[in-house]
Formats: sequence, C-alpha cells, structure tokens
Amino acid sequence: MRKSFAITSALVVIAMLAAACAQAGPAATVEVTREVTREVPGESVVATVIVEVTPIGVPVAPGGNRLQTVLERGNLVCGVNQNLPGFGAPEGDSYAGFDADFCKALAAALFDDPTAVEWRPLSAQDRFTALQSGEVDVLFRNTTWTLSRDTSVGMDFGPTTFYDGQGFMVPAALGATTLEDLAGGTVCVQTGTTTELNLNDAFALRGLEFTPVVFDEIDPTYAAYFAEQCDAVTSDVSQLVGRRSALPDPEAHIILDTVVSKEPLGPVVAQGDAQWRDVVSWVVYATITAEELGIDSTNVDSFLTSADPTVVRLLGLDPEAKLGQGLGLTDDFAVRVIRHVGNYGEIYDRNLGPDTPLNIPRVLNALWSKGGLIYAPPIR
Repeated sequence: MRKSFAITSALVVIAMLAAACAQAGPAATVEVTREVTREVPGESVVATVIVEVTPIGVPVAPGGNRLQTVLERGNLVCGVNQNLPGFGAPEGDSYAGFDADFCKALAAALFDDPTAVEWRPLSAQDRFTALQSGEVDVLFRNTTWTLSRDTSVGMDFGPTTFYDGQGFMVPAALGATTLEDLAGGTVCVQTGTTTELNLNDAFALRGLEFTPVVFDEIDPTYAAYFAEQCDAVTSDVSQLVGRRSALPDPEAHIILDTVVSKEPLGPVVAQGDAQWRDVVSWVVYATITAEELGIDSTNVDSFLTSADPTVVRLLGLDPEAKLGQGLGLTDDFAVRVIRHVGNYGEIYDRNLGPDTPLNIPRVLNALWSKGGLIYAPPIR
C-alpha cells in the first residue's frame, strides 16, 4: 500500500538544507520538494516535504530595504525636534543643532552632500508612528532608549549619542533646591514621554505629593511654566538648559541638582532592517573614532596618506578591506562625514560647547579615554 502526505521532519530538513545551499546562488532563497520513502510495517509511505531555505552564511535583513529606498530617492528624510535649542531647530531652509548635524552626517555618508536632507519636524506623540509608517527614514530627535520602545513599540536604536538624565527647573525666587522642596506643588510635564513616567516614579519613591500639569506639546508645557501656572517644569536636563538659554532672563531660573533617571538619547529606526540600522550606527561610530584619532574637518585631507592602520581603515584607504561596501556605502563614507560635518567633538562643541549659549560640560559625553561614556567599536 502506498500513501502520500506532507510531514515536517527536522532530520529531513537538515539533510536537504545542505544540498539546497550547495545548489543555490549566494543570496538565493530556494524551495525544495523531495519525496522521502519510509518503511512502515505492512505499507510503504512516501512523504512529500516542501522546505524553503536560505543558504547558510548569507546575512539577510529581517525585512525592509530602507537603504536602497533612500539611495533611489536621492535624499534622507530625517525626523527631528523643531523646538529644542542646541539639538534641533529651524535655520533658514535647514535645521541646526546636535541631532540635526547627525542627520547631515548621514546624508553626507550616503550622498556626499550634507544638504540632501528633507527635514520632518515631529512631536513626541507622532515620532514613532512616522517611523513605523515609513514617513521618515530615521529619527534624530532626543529619543530615550527603553526596553518597551525596543520591543513592543517596534523600534531599533543606534548608538547613544548623548547621555542625559531628567531634571527640574524652577524659578530662582521659589527658593527650592531639592525635590522635597516641591512637595505639594505643581509640575509642568509633556505627556507621551518617559518624562511623565519618571516624574510619577520620582515623587512616589520619596513619598511626596504633587499635582502634574500635563500638556501634549513641548511649547505649551514651557509656556505654562513661564506663565507661573506651575512651580516647576521637568524634562531632560539638556532640554531644560536649552529652553533656559532662550529666556529673556536665564538667571531667574535654576536647574536643580537632582537627576531622577537615565536618558540615553540616540538615533532610532524601524525594526526589521538590520542593514539600515548598521548604516546609521556606523556613521555615528565614524564621528567618534575620528575624534579619538584627532581627525577633524580641518585636517582630514592630511590623513589621506597616513600609514596608521586604524586611520587607513576608518578613511577607507585600503582597497582590499571594502569596509564601506560591506555597509552598502562607498569605502570613503567616513571621509565624507568628517569633511562635511566633522567629528563627534566638533558636532558637540558647535551646538552644546563652551562657545554656545548652552555650554553643557561633556562629562558623560566625553570620550571614554577622557572619563566619559562615548565609545566606538573597532572599525576593522
């Protein structure tokens, strides 16, 4: 007696996988159909197995091809904050700020043109939807890396570009110096952010009562604070510093020393496209490595004849290495970034450094070799 039926067998799949991969091309996915005869007492059974396999050793992104889409479009669509001095704010037809410069760095790597950016200002509520829908290619928008965002929200985070923490700004006239001094008071906060959650946690942990004054957007949040509708306003310390710097009398407001959270901020892409995440990440790492090596926008050309192996790899000077091509970029992508936008230190100093209204000390955002947390994996 002969019967045919479909079965799933780990042993059959493993045996067929090797044969399929040997016959397939380097990036092919093959469907294999085989008949396997098994002897069952009193009958002969023929099992038809259909297996779809991808050759072993071929890296395949879990979905999407954003890099190709961006290259074919001819520009980068970058989601940014339009209301955060020092990080993202309109400047003519472009944007200026620490985050905005990383958009320009990515465009420089892709197109050798830091102006090849379509700027998309996004609210805290809209940013993830815009990324999930494909409206933007990447977020460089003071976004905190959290577990839920990295999983259920469907985001993938690149390297942390700015290590921050949540703080509180109060009128100097209030006389508050600690969080306990705000007990029973009111605090302005933007909803839909980690800030709102951290605020509740911080007061609950200390057993303090307070009244939140909640707003959907950033501008009304600070407008209410400046109009004395609340005793304090809370956000990332960097944001508080930026907003304070834009006030007519910054000295009339102080930022408390109390920091109630960790806020690692960096680029975000939609889940399911490993190649695009790699491109975004290694552009950031290139700026960090350049600062480590002392390569900046003013001297990068003088390094093009360097014999230092680390410099050679970073700048794509070894035609055999093809490190840029491994990302889907040109081998000199780092040269493009450094020449047009600069290294990490230049980006920081230009927007947040001692010659800016914000003057935020680097501290955690110093290079690892100088006591900070800014660190890049080896480019090799």
